Amino acid sequence: MLVIKNGRVIDPVNNVDEVMDVVVDGDEIVKTGKNLGVDELGSDVRVIDATGFVVSPGLVDSHVHFRDPGFTYKEDIYSGAKAAAKGGVTTVILMANTKPPVDNPETLKYVLDKGAETDINILTTVNVTKGMRGKEIVDMEDLASKGAAGFTDDGIPIMDEAVLLEAMKRAKALNLPVALHEEDPLFVKQAGVNMGKVSEELGYGGASHTAEDIMVARDCVLAMESGARVCMQHLSSKVSVEILRTFKKLGADVHGEATPHHFTLTEDAVLEYGTYARMNPPLRTQEDKEEIIKGIVDGTIDMIVTDHAPHSKEEKDRPMANAPSGITGIETSLALGIKSLVQPGHISLMKLIELMSANPLKFYNIEPEKIQAGQKADLVIFGENEEWVVTDYASKAVNSPFTGWKLPGKIHYTICKGKIVYENR
Repeated sequence: MLVIKNGRVIDPVNNVDEVMDVVVDGDEIVKTGKNLGVDELGSDVRVIDATGFVVSPGLVDSHVHFRDPGFTYKEDIYSGAKAAAKGGVTTVILMANTKPPVDNPETLKYVLDKGAETDINILTTVNVTKGMRGKEIVDMEDLASKGAAGFTDDGIPIMDEAVLLEAMKRAKALNLPVALHEEDPLFVKQAGVNMGKVSEELGYGGASHTAEDIMVARDCVLAMESGARVCMQHLSSKVSVEILRTFKKLGADVHGEATPHHFTLTEDAVLEYGTYARMNPPLRTQEDKEEIIKGIVDGTIDMIVTDHAPHSKEEKDRPMANAPSGITGIETSLALGIKSLVQPGHISLMKLIELMSANPLKFYNIEPEKIQAGQKADLVIFGENEEWVVTDYASKAVNSPFTGWKLPGKIHYTICKGKIVYENR
């Protein structure tokens, strides 16, 4: 039995923000309340003094790459799970661009079985199209029956509107979502850096915001036509945010993700951090960053995810044109949310937790977690303003521009299914 005493419990689903105790027995929360006694609970009780700390539902990262199968030198499901736990994340939803891709029952079973061996909750998407080639739709019905959380070809845009519309209609019938990587290659000269002042300074072609905008506009129309629940992944452009805002007002079931790097950094970071700031979609202008934050504030963007994209140091040490895009982000996401959104007063801590726990689960048609009796004991305990320095990673990868940064939000405990899976006292 585990008793968490005197923590500031923040539960966005129940709209609770107050100091109380939480009692966990097995994998469930069995009691909450103020000044609960522990003597009558017996001798086999561990007490965590959470005075001055926040106790919230475990975080949910619904856009993660654990590179398994096929690229396990970058990350694997076991190391990714440890990185998630260190970041306060108790549930992840994996992207399906592995090798082989998750477009068949055998690979789906491999990922889910291996995920079940870890200490956290691991779900996975499957591909929209076979081999991520954008031509032939996978057996969506069969994969849904075998545990697919949703459908995506993340990493590659689906250029054929007829294929995508049919996939959206089938996903709608299955009550499962579709998540889309929005980059038209026509407007990408060289990936990973915004086409603008920084790309010009570097003599690098860059990727125009138009690559994202044109795809978001098209796919909002297709989502409205099909009635499907659709996510525009890792938004980076101010125009895309406004397009999404408009289609939400029109009644489309469309949603948006934002990553901590897109609401914390701008294209100037490429000049300081080099390939460690090479992202897909790229970091853009200050105006774009401000509009992403505005979209978070007004609800246009309803999920904060990491797009955790681990790569080896050798790969990231290549020249800009030859290095892969992406950041290892799952261990710093809460801290950057506090630093870039909560501390400046853009949103409350409760809103941040909602964006990082309840909303991603809702999008994937999963009941959001609450801190009350009878609920699964997936929790994170952290010091909201307690600072820590980003140094060692539980991930295999270190490709982050935030290494060495002093950030708030030090995580002390991550609890998943009633078990302490990360501890830093």
